[in-house]
Parts: sequence; C-alpha cells; structure tokens
Amino acid sequence: MSHSLSSTAGVVELAEALIACPSVTPATGAVFDCLERQLAPLGFEITRFVAGEAPDGPVENLFAVRRGRAGSRHFAFAGHLDVVPPGEGWTSGAFEPERRGELLYGRGAVDMKGSIAAMVAAVADLPAEAGTVSFVITGDEEGPARFGTLALIGIMREKGEIPDLCLVGEPTSVHRLGDMMKVGRRGSVNIWLEVEGVQGHVAYPHLADNPISKLVAMLAELNALALDDGTDWFQASNLEVTDISCGNPATNVIPAKASARISIRFNDLHTGEELSRRVEEIAGRHGGSARAVISGEAFLTQPGGFSDMLAAAIRAETGIEPELSTSGGTSDARFLKDLSPVIEFGLCNATMHKRDEAVAIADLEALVRIYRRVAEAALQGAQ
Repeated sequence: MSHSLSSTAGVVELAEALIACPSVTPATGAVFDCLERQLAPLGFEITRFVAGEAPDGPVENLFAVRRGRAGSRHFAFAGHLDVVPPGEGWTSGAFEPERRGELLYGRGAVDMKGSIAAMVAAVADLPAEAGTVSFVITGDEEGPARFGTLALIGIMREKGEIPDLCLVGEPTSVHRLGDMMKVGRRGSVNIWLEVEGVQGHVAYPHLADNPISKLVAMLAELNALALDDGTDWFQASNLEVTDISCGNPATNVIPAKASARISIRFNDLHTGEELSRRVEEIAGRHGGSARAVISGEAFLTQPGGFSDMLAAAIRAETGIEPELSTSGGTSDARFLKDLSPVIEFGLCNATMHKRDEAVAIADLEALVRIYRRVAEAALQGAQ
C-alpha cells in the first residue's frame, strides 16, 4: 500500500495510511510524515517540533495552519496520533489496516487516527478563502501528556494563531455515531499518601509505632467523604483508593512506613488545589503526608452557539439528537479550553483501546460530512 496520498484520497485511504504507521505513545517520525504528506498538498503551513526530556519526553507535535483572509475566523481541529500498545491476539496486524466487510480494522481506527483522517478529508475541498483552519496534533495524549498539547498551545500563542473555536476528535459516540458530544470534563487529581512509623517486633508493640493503623484510619476518613451531589452538567465527584502498600515481607515485623494512593475525579464545584489541601489536612491529622499531582481541572463549554452548531451538523447527517455530556476520563480538551471554547466529538468508542479495534466505514464517511458542516458554520460565524 502506498502512503504518498494526494489531496483527492478518500477518508478510508487516509485512515489506512495513518494506521499503517506504528505510533505507540509517544508517537514520532513516520506517522507525522504521513500526516504532513496529507496536509501539505492542501496548502497548510506545517510546524513540527519536539518538546521535553526524559522521562516524559521527548514528544513530537505538529501544528498546521491554512490562513484565510485577514480578519477571518479561525477554526481548529485537535487530536493525537499516538495510540496505546496493541497487545496480543489481533485477528490481523494491529498496524496492518484491513477492511473486512463494512469495517476497517487497526490500532487507532477510532482513537483517533480515523477522526484525524476525517478532519483532513473534511477540509480537502474547503476553499482557503472560507477562513483560517488549523490542526493541533500531538504525539502524546495517551501518555503523561506533559509535552504534547501544552507545548502546542505555547507555539500557537507565540505565532498569534488563537482559534475562535476548537473541535477535538476523541471517540465520544457510544451506540451510534452522533449520539454524544462532550461539552466538558471532570478534573483529575492523584494523591500519594505516606505515614512514617517506627519499626519493631510484633510481640513488643509498645516499642514500635505501626504506620498501617494510622494509614487505615486516614483512608477510612477519606473514603467516607461525600464531596458533592453533582450539578446540572456534572455527575458527583468521587474519591477512590487506588493503591495500598507497605512492602513488608516479614510476618513478625511492624513496618516503618506505609503508603497509599487515591484518585479524585471532580466536577466544577471544586479545584484540584482545594481538594489537595483538604486531603493534606486529613493526612496530617493522622500523622501522614500527601503529595498531589493535578492532571487537569474541571471545565464546561457552556452549551449554546458552538454545541448548537455541532448538533445541527450531526442531525443533518445522522438524524440523531446528540446528548451533551461531561462523562468519562480526561482528554487534551482540558488544556485547549484555556485557548478557546472546545467541544469533543468523534467516532463510536466501543472498541477503543481493545484488541481488533475497528471503525465502521460508513461512520468514517459520515464523520467527514459532519466535520465539514461544522467547519463551514464556524468559519461563517454561525451561532
């Protein structure tokens, strides 16, 4: 299969070319070459760069822009070329795209090389004078995401290329293409807890200080927290214990240290910093410490002009009225919301991260038409 594609290539061929480039996170090299070959004939100015150092870098990123007339509106497509490891047991090669019946198989088919192919196909015949269009594409969304979209936002600010609206192509549809878009996401914070004790023989507890007892009490208090009851647009925040450890191989020794980890997914009633302080206070009362890493804050793109525009495009092509949701995990929209209003919409997510990931070819073709309608409406300034 040749991957030197012209601007007239269909969306399936575009998707196949991207899938055929192995790009387990962090993606680099060939898959970016492939996307550049797809965008360059369409008149896009392409900036590729590598950011960050080990252990979370280096990461390759791509920003492509085709400018419209001075003062025209700017619509951005955003996404990622990296994929999760394919694992074993695929019917065909994970990076050997294969059409079987009405489906296209391959790692990234839905998450999210298929969506990126649909974005490219959507703008292939969109005249440059319609307005400014850009692609914000990272090689590290599935990984730490420290040097991906955040670095791209920095480049866009330096260039003064700030979009009016941004659409992220994450696979948001659940049962049928078009049944759900994401207008926000909950925030995420992971917190590492630690309690220091005094090691000793279990037969002489008065000569030791058992950190596990303190940790258990700490976790009981944290686990009992009722953070909120949810809001009109968000489900209730939840705190989950995700790891407990003391690394003690001996049956007759009180350990010197015990640790745990919790994860909190929170709505816009909270901030990561506020929750971190709250956990730190509880940890301190039980003689422990807390170290928080905030992955992202909760955000909501207020339903209205942008979501109405996208819903109209979905209805026109599928006849479906999409649900506006904030469910699921985090995505790079948590960074892009600082740049412009952002909504996520893409393919059905049933097979993402699974063996034999596959997309319906009809869905790919419909997604092109939806993305084209949205881009046209956004550049016209429709509200």
